[in-house]
Amino acid sequence: MGENRSDRKHRAILDAATEVFLRNGYLGTTVEEVAAVAGVSKPTVYKHFTDKRRLFLEIVAATVDEAGQVVQDAVSGLADTQDVEADLRELARRQLALVLRPRVLQLRRLVIGETSRFPELGRTFYERGPGRTIAALAKAFADLDARGALLAADPVTAATQFNWLVMSAPVNQAMLLGDDRAPTASELDHHVEGAVRVFLAAYGPAARPRESPRSSEDVHRVGSGIVRTEHQR
Repeated sequence: MGENRSDRKHRAILDAATEVFLRNGYLGTTVEEVAAVAGVSKPTVYKHFTDKRRLFLEIVAATVDEAGQVVQDAVSGLADTQDVEADLRELARRQLALVLRPRVLQLRRLVIGETSRFPELGRTFYERGPGRTIAALAKAFADLDARGALLAADPVTAATQFNWLVMSAPVNQAMLLGDDRAPTASELDHHVEGAVRVFLAAYGPAARPRESPRSSEDVHRVGSGIVRTEHQR
């Protein structure tokens, strides 16, 4: 069954609010402007969302849920994979392609900027985004460990480290440098290949526990790669 009139208005208001909030920020956004962009009256906006604060929280939840569901779908089949390396690469590509969308990056910046005003906002973003992904990965990694396809006795730690290897460099670069240009397929592949290779070196079936370094001289700092090197800009 398709959307009814009320559902269509609700969606139109959410879409308009997302556009206006990302363009103007929270303080610079008015319900009047959202209503005008959505093509509805101001009372209609209040009928659906109560106030500007509620509307803001709703667009964050909706945007994160939309992106997160695609990742969840990709993770859901991971436990039954017959090719761990190939499926981890595919998962990492899909995850990065989603998170590096300009709209998602802009929302992440906006949430970070408003966390002091709305403490629940950052919690919602984390729980429905990275937290949800890590929980799903941990379950999949536990199943793969039981099969002997991974050595992940602590699946939550393994999931956290995989997520960091995949996300950290490209997301930090995009967030801090304000670079919303979508990476090319070759740039994504370069980063993903390195992340999965490092992860499997630690957690793949052939991995073995290593002895602790004998001294601080045995510990070497490892720099993380980035999606786009300076000469590629």
